[in-house]
Amino acid sequence: MHEVNDMEVINMVGGVDNFIQSALFSRTFREGMALVEETANYLDGEGREISKTMSRSGAMAYAGSSMRLTTQLMQIASWLLVLRALREGDMSINEAQDTKYRINPRDQESLPKRNQHEDLPQALGELIERSDSLYDRISRLDLGLFASQDIDSLEQGAAAQQRALMKAFGSGEM
Repeated sequence: MHEVNDMEVINMVGGVDNFIQSALFSRTFREGMALVEETANYLDGEGREISKTMSRSGAMAYAGSSMRLTTQLMQIASWLLVLRALREGDMSINEAQDTKYRINPRDQESLPKRNQHEDLPQALGELIERSDSLYDRISRLDLGLFASQDIDSLEQGAAAQQRALMKAFGSGEM
């Protein structure tokens, strides 16, 4: 059986406008926001209590991992909220494609190795894995959704530069 990848989904739904109206976006939005809420509840409740009983090095690993997780989830939530604002007409496509709203693929070299989660509580490790998976999926969606806008911008920039050169050096052949 053929598993559908993110790029095939984007091609099927027909770009940003259709994606933000799709059931896939709605499901991804709900999944992301639910994960943010679940993580916040864990870190403020059970996770906080568990971290108090950990060794110093374990507590340090817990603190670093929970900060990284929280930061990643805030990036996910921001991306989802930008696309929702786009869907609701509160933001233009030009604003939404600004680099400050984009989700970039993670540098695999800088990621903690899987065995580094062994000292963490199982629930935190599971939240990290789910967040990592969602982040990777959203970064692929972001790339697929906004790549054509990036290419259009590059082409427009290149055409403008070519026109400026032709103007500066005359309209002769280059």
